[in-house]
Amino acid sequence: MAAPITWRRLGYCVYTPALAGVFTRISDRFFRTRDRRRGSSLLLLAPLLAEADPSPLPLFRSPGSTGAQGTDGLHARFLWMAEHVPAFRVPGTHIHILTSPDQFYQAMKARIKTAKRRVVMASLYLGTGPLEQDLVDCMQEALQRSQEVDNSVLQVSILLDYTRGSRGQTNSRTMLLPLLQQYSSRMRVSLYHTPDLRGLLRLLVPQRFNETIGVQHIKAYLFDDDLIISGANLSDSYFTNRQDRYVLLENCWEVADFFSDLVGAVGDVSLQLQPDDSVSMMENMVHPYRGNRDDFSASARQHIMEVVNTARTRQDIAKSERLKRESKGEGGKEDTWVFPLVQMKPLGIQVDEEITRRLLTDAGPGATVFLTSGYFNLTRAYMSLVLGVGADYRILTASPEVNGFFGAKGIAGEIPAAYIHIARQFYSKVCQLGQQERVHLHEYHRAHWTFHAKGLWYYLRGQVRPCLTLIGSPNFGYRSVHRDLEAQIAIVTDNQELQAHLQEEQEMLYQRSTEVSSSTFQQPDRHVKLWVKLVTPLIKNFF
Repeated sequence: MAAPITWRRLGYCVYTPALAGVFTRISDRFFRTRDRRRGSSLLLLAPLLAEADPSPLPLFRSPGSTGAQGTDGLHARFLWMAEHVPAFRVPGTHIHILTSPDQFYQAMKARIKTAKRRVVMASLYLGTGPLEQDLVDCMQEALQRSQEVDNSVLQVSILLDYTRGSRGQTNSRTMLLPLLQQYSSRMRVSLYHTPDLRGLLRLLVPQRFNETIGVQHIKAYLFDDDLIISGANLSDSYFTNRQDRYVLLENCWEVADFFSDLVGAVGDVSLQLQPDDSVSMMENMVHPYRGNRDDFSASARQHIMEVVNTARTRQDIAKSERLKRESKGEGGKEDTWVFPLVQMKPLGIQVDEEITRRLLTDAGPGATVFLTSGYFNLTRAYMSLVLGVGADYRILTASPEVNGFFGAKGIAGEIPAAYIHIARQFYSKVCQLGQQERVHLHEYHRAHWTFHAKGLWYYLRGQVRPCLTLIGSPNFGYRSVHRDLEAQIAIVTDNQELQAHLQEEQEMLYQRSTEVSSSTFQQPDRHVKLWVKLVTPLIKNFF
């Protein structure tokens, strides 16, 4: 039995958010004038305590966008997304669903070894174990080969989060420094630092806890014109026994170019790791925590949105190239659309949130949505749509024993209990509204594994296979929407084989689950301590 929590521990648990809220208000009042005059303030504190979900965002609408049911009207139904984000047409045969951590790991290693032009990797962090070292060694071999044998100019670019990547004496930075020192002209390591961790807040909040303020959370792994989009980080458990989702897009140069440019743009507004382990900003870039907070966000937003807007313009050129390939019988049937969705609320970018809300809004009676998140913590807006519209929902989340925080030391070890409380509140709301026949909650079980999968599969009325999936880094929770940098892709496909693979992926995950009922929360291991219930509102906003 766990030892009872002391008042000191409980006080420390709530200390950081509460104190930060006070410091924020003080700083905003006393240093606002100084910030205007000098363009920055080291003591300006970004808001930490979460606010209620803002007023509903305007939903994207276009004439006839509800479309016909079935695959005949598939593109007409979902192409409203192309009015707001790039829409890449690719052959469905070029998209492959990976199903295991080892497949993910081996696919990356194989493609690093054969890369000729570029390796671009964005993740929260790079682990420090033997498997991660093997990955770094693959990069070293590829750089050496391109220099000595291929006579090619392979460039390697890594984007990680500053706080997570700098944690501890041995960390992501120390793993990559030897490569950076040896290949400084062909190796770039960027460390994104949230603009909300600044001033007294940055000085007071210790390691680990500072990661709750906001992080770089995009997971994109690119090798020449091949791209893997996932929710998995570059760490040993994600290569062995932590279940996630992974999609490989082979020879999809337009999509690869977009994500290369996106990661590059985020890298440009990030701290650059130097061979001596120091960090510095690129010339003429606003510093994320020393510079003015609004100036940094505006500059970063402009820099990143330029990638999105340029990609939409570039598609006109790609269209003519596609016609040439088709006239030669090359490239296969382009029966699939890929829409990149970006969410960076601290920088004023909220495309993913808006499109996800529209998808849930348009999911009418007869449609079925399978939605999964390793950390079930829907925003109020998403929860209202799930509980208030006509589609059937099958929601999959981690059971307590496969939660990534299960067995952790200290306060973190109680986080699975907080998610039990959140799930119980949601299930009670479902029952209160009489929605048990339409909204079902499932828990993933697997001995000696953890669960980190996220995304959704969308089945139209009368269809036995999904025609759309969302896959990437967002968890559909408060952090994903408001705090972190996120990216995922919406895949819309007519390709029957790809639809079948998506269905198999969805069924594979749900087959390891059990459906939640009222009796689930009566089990002894579902008891939640009073103090955990009291601090759950804080946990919902930071984990």
